[in-house]
Amino acid sequence: MTEMPSSRRSAFQVLTGVFSLPAGARLGAGPTIAALVLALIVLASICAPLYVPYDPLAMDAMSRLRPPSDEFLLGTDPYGRDIFSRVMTGGRVSLLIGIGAAIVSVAVGLVIGLLAGFFRAADGIIMRIMDSLMAIPAILLAIALVALNGPSLSSVIIAITIPEVPRVVRLVRSVVLSAREEPYVEAAIALGSSMPKILIQHLMPNTLAPLIVQGTYICASAILIEAILSFLGAGVSTEIPTWGNIMAEGRSYFQIKPGLIFWPGLLLSLCILCINLLGDTARDLLDPRMKKREG
Repeated sequence: MTEMPSSRRSAFQVLTGVFSLPAGARLGAGPTIAALVLALIVLASICAPLYVPYDPLAMDAMSRLRPPSDEFLLGTDPYGRDIFSRVMTGGRVSLLIGIGAAIVSVAVGLVIGLLAGFFRAADGIIMRIMDSLMAIPAILLAIALVALNGPSLSSVIIAITIPEVPRVVRLVRSVVLSAREEPYVEAAIALGSSMPKILIQHLMPNTLAPLIVQGTYICASAILIEAILSFLGAGVSTEIPTWGNIMAEGRSYFQIKPGLIFWPGLLLSLCILCINLLGDTARDLLDPRMKKREG
């Protein structure tokens, strides 16, 4: 029986290589600090119900617009709700939207991109549809989709995911078009391997590294788009605390209570900055051209 060339690697081997640093590689102070700050924000958001002093939805008319104090760490909003509790709890939903949109976009884009890159007959049709979606501004498309489906968590994730899918498809397609010309893929085709086996075992592992990098950018973009949608009143229901909703509710009181926008905006900015910095670091470590340039 003819053996496949050893250049082909399984998805598990690729993932093992992705999440392990090359010999002699160092993250540096910036990415290390970014990873620690992001881990702290994620951990604080996930564990928020365990330590926040008040119910983020509980209103108290007698405590509205209180300044920071021992009782209310960051003060209260116009409805008497504790800002600290709302900001910490709101991070859970914002991060969930970012991670959920990234996972769905990468998963859907991976499948469509594999098909577009491998089947030449379907390539033209698929890419014209993707080009049509990319021609529509992402924010306008997201607003339209949320308006059609209603302001819910799933609607926002879908509305953010659809504009991101074409970018993932184009990335996967370009990788597949290059990889399908490799000798081990041509050998698999010549040996009569099934189409799913070729796509999953031979072509998909080549896309994992760039997809991980792209996924970080999608996650950061999704968190920001959610905040924009909420600020415009087209995000999740105002009853659900998110960083965008908190800032949207506080814009009318910015002059007398700037903390309503400053604190959620600070965490939002730090989160996006850290994710993008880690994405740039992952790109530098995984892109062979960057390694050659540094060498």
